[in-house]
Amino acid sequence: MNAITQQSQATPGQLKQINRFGSDAIDKVLEEVGLDNPGAQRVIEHGNEFSAGIREAAIQLIKNLSVTDQFASEEVESSYTYPKEYRGPKPIGAQVDILAKEFGLSLGYVSEFIEKTLPTMKLPQGAEGWFAIPSVDAVAKRFFPEVTDPAEKYCRAIDLVLEKLGKSRNFYNYREGETGNRYLKQSARTLHALDLIAEGQNGDILIVPVQYGMRHRGRSVRRARECFTANEFGLGAFALGCMALVHPERYVRWEQLHTDCAGDEYAPYAVGGFSGSPLFYFGGGGLEFVTDRVSDADDYYGSVSAFVPQG
Repeated sequence: MNAITQQSQATPGQLKQINRFGSDAIDKVLEEVGLDNPGAQRVIEHGNEFSAGIREAAIQLIKNLSVTDQFASEEVESSYTYPKEYRGPKPIGAQVDILAKEFGLSLGYVSEFIEKTLPTMKLPQGAEGWFAIPSVDAVAKRFFPEVTDPAEKYCRAIDLVLEKLGKSRNFYNYREGETGNRYLKQSARTLHALDLIAEGQNGDILIVPVQYGMRHRGRSVRRARECFTANEFGLGAFALGCMALVHPERYVRWEQLHTDCAGDEYAPYAVGGFSGSPLFYFGGGGLEFVTDRVSDADDYYGSVSAFVPQG
């Protein structure tokens, strides 16, 4: 298209919100650093340098976060789709029953939610259906109640679901022993989105609108993240592992669309930055779990994402 689209200016409300994010971040940093009186005074004496550093970092970050065409070259054409055996998500009640049995979770609140609230909710644009995903806190309370750190809870939950996959089908974990919180973490966007969903659902199992990879097929993980809509977020290895437990027919052959876990960040060898992310694929006669760089675009893969329902 040769037409030039005139973009509207950011509203005062938007700018005020961004400014508040920055102010809140500085407040949190000061709280975490725990400056003593002499240290605080030295920062004040270098106020110009402090302001310049904050400004440079903020400019770069705002540019990176607001450019929708970032990593646009990390896309390839893809014609791969779901295997014919997979016909979409199972009825939500059946999903919940499977997960409740696997993890020993309560059906109390989630049954009420499915019966009374879910019928009033509209499936967000881009989602393929409703999927059941256990609460990490509920799983932790059941299997490792001694763990209190949220990051460790999440990694332990991943280990648990991978173990269950190994008992349910032919499965190989290429990251055995390398899924602790030194290696793997949830993205901030995903954590925030799941918190929002949990605010409206108090049960052991959350009901979430999801697309299973088709929407972002052929895109690198970081390109898919750039293409997320305002209410969209990536799902991680725990969610995808649970979805695979419930829908084993989703992974049955190599010639199909496999799945990137765009909600997780992975640090290869537990050093350097979190430059990778996990993925599930069918190969060698079974389901396999491994990690790859977030910059790699492959026609065999698509990032799985979910959406915060609007009501």
